[in-house]
Amino acid sequence: TAMEDVQKHSVHTLIFRSLKRTHDLFVSNQGNLPEIDDRLEKLRRSIKARDSYGLVLDKAVKIGDARRGAGAPVPGDKPLAITDGSAEGSAAGGMVKYTGGRPMEKTGGGGGGGAAPLVTGSHTSLVRASLPNNNGGSADNNNSGKGPNGSASNLQLIPKKAPTIPKPKWHAPWKLSRVISGHLGWVRCIAVEPGNEWFATGAGDRVIKIWDLASGKLKLSLTGHVSTVRGVAISSKHPYLFSCGEDRQVKCWDLEYNKVIRHYHGHLSAVYSLALHPTIDVLATSGRDSTARIWDMRTKANVHTLTGHTNTVASVVAQATNPQIITGSHDSTVRLWDLAAGKSVCTLTNHKKSVRSVVLHPSLYMFASASPDNIKQWRCPEGNFVQNISGHTAIVNCMAANNDGVLVSGGDNGTMFFWDWRTGYNFQRFQAPVQPGSMDSEAGIFAMCFDQSGTRLITAEADKTIKVYKEDDEASEESHPVNWRPELLKRRKF
Repeated sequence: TAMEDVQKHSVHTLIFRSLKRTHDLFVSNQGNLPEIDDRLEKLRRSIKARDSYGLVLDKAVKIGDARRGAGAPVPGDKPLAITDGSAEGSAAGGMVKYTGGRPMEKTGGGGGGGAAPLVTGSHTSLVRASLPNNNGGSADNNNSGKGPNGSASNLQLIPKKAPTIPKPKWHAPWKLSRVISGHLGWVRCIAVEPGNEWFATGAGDRVIKIWDLASGKLKLSLTGHVSTVRGVAISSKHPYLFSCGEDRQVKCWDLEYNKVIRHYHGHLSAVYSLALHPTIDVLATSGRDSTARIWDMRTKANVHTLTGHTNTVASVVAQATNPQIITGSHDSTVRLWDLAAGKSVCTLTNHKKSVRSVVLHPSLYMFASASPDNIKQWRCPEGNFVQNISGHTAIVNCMAANNDGVLVSGGDNGTMFFWDWRTGYNFQRFQAPVQPGSMDSEAGIFAMCFDQSGTRLITAEADKTIKVYKEDDEASEESHPVNWRPELLKRRKF
């Protein structure tokens, strides 16, 4: 009976009280600024100096040295760069590359900022030639450069090695193995079930169709959407299929009864993409209302509305590790989200045109984003820029990656490009012929995905067909050699 006496409150009341307690706990710290970190302050000054006066910094140092040699006083006798502080008097004008924590790594989209020496205009990195423990110098470091007391104050110029581009791994070319027709509209989305026995497609005919992966036969049609189905996803933990469409609806289908059991209401416009979180029971959807929304699968609650994009959010992906949600938008940015806080952690603004597709690598902690200007690869969790993959000059609607290191991109004009993930080498490209009776303008790939084994590639196309590709068994390195000419590549760093 003692248990029943506790008054039951609504979730809203409980949340409000919890908010109030939290507010009361931190109200005394309101408006307090964090303490100033001396090291970061110095670092900030140094970066600012280099940014504002980089072109004349080395001249200033030379003039300072000349004045010191002549015994004249030097105004503000301090270097405008970070030194290691071990030999202040003797090497005050010497610049030492700052490597602790690699501070400049993210500048300019990861253009190797951290590796550049602080003196601009020189192609050699300044490295301290010998350590201060003065053990007589190593083999490549004679004592000639040392000061009169043998202190290691000198800076030796060691030329940097030219960056080497690794040779791409050989991949077998892919070929068309099956064309499946049955939809009466553009096929807009695909998902393969975790057991790899069937896959689902959604199309402009408002129907979700379930196909047998081995035979390509239709198993089931699910009707219920009142407009184009734009996204499907299949849960690996529940017998559920999720779908979203241009009718603003997000539905959860129970595949044991083949019926809709839940609706997730909240999007203000068409929903273009959805993703299931691999470990917790939430789903992420995104669409034309410039938001992504996180839903509790069971309670249908809109847990977070991820706002920040200024245009359609065309693609959303979810992963178990941070950043757990990544979105790509027509505002040409990619955002990384903190799922717990429901806030944007990082915005990648490197693309110049709309980002229609974001794909996670299945095993590496990386992802790629596609836009008509470039496909860009990024490293999680911070979103450090890795490289550009250039050459697919169409509007790239979709991408897929498998464990073998194959990245495929599908264009709005029906072209497919196959890339080596690590090097960005384009080992194959083609345009699949349209279904007989279709116009050539109906070539277009809207979605693609690999099956669970990574050996079949399924594409959803504008000629209302689903095409299945597989690797060519007969091909070998001799018949299809890697034509790798890195000297032709202009490695653009942004």
